[in-house]
Amino acid sequence: MSRNYVVAGYVSDRHLPELTKEELKKLTHINIAFGHVREDRIQTGHLQNLKLLPELKRENPDLTILLSVGGWSAGGFSEAASTEAGRQAMAESAVRAVTEYALDGVDLDWEYPCYAEAGIAASPDDKANFTLLLRTMREALDRQGERDGRHYWLTIAAGADQYYIDGTEMAEVQRYLDFVQLMTYDMRGGFQTLTGHHTNLYTGTGDLFRISVDASVNLFVRAGVPKEKIVIGAAFYSRMWKDVPNVNRGLYQMSPGSGGYGPDFTELAAEYIDRNGFVRYWDEEAKAPYLFDGQTFISYDDEMSIRYKCDYVKAQELAGVMFWEYGCDRTHRLLDALYQGLQSS
Repeated sequence: MSRNYVVAGYVSDRHLPELTKEELKKLTHINIAFGHVREDRIQTGHLQNLKLLPELKRENPDLTILLSVGGWSAGGFSEAASTEAGRQAMAESAVRAVTEYALDGVDLDWEYPCYAEAGIAASPDDKANFTLLLRTMREALDRQGERDGRHYWLTIAAGADQYYIDGTEMAEVQRYLDFVQLMTYDMRGGFQTLTGHHTNLYTGTGDLFRISVDASVNLFVRAGVPKEKIVIGAAFYSRMWKDVPNVNRGLYQMSPGSGGYGPDFTELAAEYIDRNGFVRYWDEEAKAPYLFDGQTFISYDDEMSIRYKCDYVKAQELAGVMFWEYGCDRTHRLLDALYQGLQSS
């Protein structure tokens, strides 16, 4: 029996005009990045291309378009969630945004409840307040949906590892959500000097950091999120470590610095994959590709790893796959791999 899987793309507002007819037909959901939270309300005044949404819908009437609110280093959530008045204000602003721009719903990308690493306000109370905020938003969107005779979506982007489980009440939170998008990328990199895969399906032997897509899914299932609400993440960009020892093709090696952002897939395809001294290797355990030139290690997703992710979604009966970010792949190869992988049941 075939089913419809989620193929959700995060699309920065500036890239909305670049979406082609063919790409729009391959997507089920677009998450427009990003709305901001200011003084307990969702702000969209800085976004330039929301006027294009009716045109996108004409190309694919079945497309679900959400306003994604937040992102790394985007604050305002802890403050808004901390009071009943703040939660109501944020919920009202969500309703105003969806009705004003004919959106299908809102995606919250609070990075992260209870954690201030991104330079935002945080409090231990975020754990319970996050649940209250989502409940308030769900109720407000449902009331508007009853008036409009339709359903408005509410989703979140969730950190992939144990810290996110510890900082939230996922069993309760999921009740108010259409699905939970696991950010199963950046799982190695920004905080680690040990090289490794940043968006791997499984954890390989010798990897000190045990997180993977599969491990993340299992964490969230154990925390009370139904499998059919889980969307896993794919990366259209890379993580890169420099001055890596020429041992084990650079994999699982200590480097002087942490893994910063590397080239996006457009640039990888043009300049790096089996080019300019870089050799593509495949990790059969992790189901992940990587590049190494003797001193620089690059972790990324390609068509092969994405196909394995699609097969995993189908085998585990998950909701689908999302990716960050549309503008990172001008070759169109990765979205095509996602579409082909999930449509062939």
